[in-house]
Order: sequence, then structure tokens, then C-alpha cells
Amino acid sequence: MPAELRIALPALGLAAQVWGEADAPPLLAIHGWLDNAASFARLAPLLAARWRVIALDLPGHGHSDHVPAGGSYAYVDQVRCVLAAIDALQLPRCGLLGHSLGAGIAALCAAARPEQIEQLWLIEGLGPLADDGERTLQRFRQALQEEQAPKRPLRLFDDVEQAVSVRTAATGLRAELARPIVERGLLDTGSGWRWRSDPRLTGTTAIRLAEAQVQRLLAGIAAPTRLLLAEPAAPYLPEPLIQARAACVPQIRIDRLAGGHHLQLEHPEAVADWMAA
Repeated sequence: MPAELRIALPALGLAAQVWGEADAPPLLAIHGWLDNAASFARLAPLLAARWRVIALDLPGHGHSDHVPAGGSYAYVDQVRCVLAAIDALQLPRCGLLGHSLGAGIAALCAAARPEQIEQLWLIEGLGPLADDGERTLQRFRQALQEEQAPKRPLRLFDDVEQAVSVRTAATGLRAELARPIVERGLLDTGSGWRWRSDPRLTGTTAIRLAEAQVQRLLAGIAAPTRLLLAEPAAPYLPEPLIQARAACVPQIRIDRLAGGHHLQLEHPEAVADWMAA
């Protein structure tokens, strides 16, 4: 079983799950959107003989605090938070493992601190979603309108099984693989179960980086980088985009594995072998 860890940051507290010995090389793992540290529940034990795996709950996810009122879940704020966690953990050097949203955050952390990130493993993501300009104004207006809209009541589930069913229907992830994420992501209110995650996470992003900006940032990654993509490819990870972004990263290797978006849950042994290669 992983150890639970609290990380005190100036504005909020983060939760994390930890596998491995305290003196092993540190590997910070960053999960995807609306997931949590349990996204690595099947992979981390396989890595623990080599690394001290510290799987974060990002702000607003899992057992971490929500961003205070008036705060933001924008990409740059998530990057700041992860870098602050690295500082709070006193990690002069570490590896980063990121999945999906976490892969985008990990890539930008590596660009921000090239002297501190030793190696970068990315699953199903290379940088953040970018803006081609077509919906910039619409997205901007919608995001600001949502901030002023009345808050909807939170959904209550009768039990954990119902929440697992909802999650599997939404993601296609098998129930036994979704269960660790769901269980960590639920809160027992006494009259039902609800998601712990901040409802603001499902809101529209007001401003996205332009693709040219993303590529400039990726060019700042100095760490050896491995990117693992699922086959068939996700529609939001088209091959031309991946190749254009990968061309910006000085030391990158792209590998592919048959499976769905959560490769680390579907095929943990294969992903562990990929990381050790």
C-alpha cells in the first residue's frame, strides 16, 4: 500500500501517494484531468524497486485542496504548483512522469527548470491543448459567463459502485481499472457520495496558448524525453501535431502501444518496461 503524504504550499495543500524507499531517486508522477494519484496505482508498485514514486493529486483533484475563490486552474498555475511541490519536497533533481494533462504539465515544468529535471516520461500528451484562434473570443466569453453563473448542486451517488459505473461510461475504462481513481476521488457526505474534485475543473478555459508558443516552450526541454502514445491514436493527438511538437524537443523518442488513453492502468507491466528501457 502507498504511504500518504501532505505537501504544504503557500496558497494550498497538496496530497500525494508514495511508493518506494526514501533514499531512492525521486520520480514525481502527475495524473490527467479529473483523475488523481491513484491513476498510477498499478504502475507505481512496479517502479518502486528503482524510484521513490511520488504521485501528486493536482490542485482541485483527489485529496488536494481546491484553488481558493478567485484563483485559477490555468496551465501556468498548475505548472507553478508542481514546481512549488518540488521545492517543498527539497528535490534538487528528479524525474517526471506525466499522463495526459499531467504530461503537458510535466513538459512545461521541464522547460521551466531544465537544470532540475533529469528525465521526462510522457504518456498520451506533449504540451497543453493549444488555440488556433477560431474559437478564442467565444471561449473567452463563455468562460467569464460561467464564472458568474449560479452554482449547480453537486451530484450524489448512492454508493461507490454507481460512481464507478458513471466513470466507466464516460471514459470507456474498465470498472476494475477505474475503481482506484473513483475511490480516491469520492467523498462520503453521510447522505450519499460525491466527487471530491472542484467543479470548476470542468469549466471552459478562458485563454489557451497559441501553438507557436507551445512549440517555443517545448524547445526549452533539455531532459531526455520519452513519449508513449496509444494506438489507435486519440483524435486530440493527431500525428501531424505530435510530429511538429516532437521536432522541437532536442532529445525525444516516440513509442506506441496498443490500448486506450490510460495505458498505465491498462498495461502497467509494458509501461514499466518502457520506462526502464
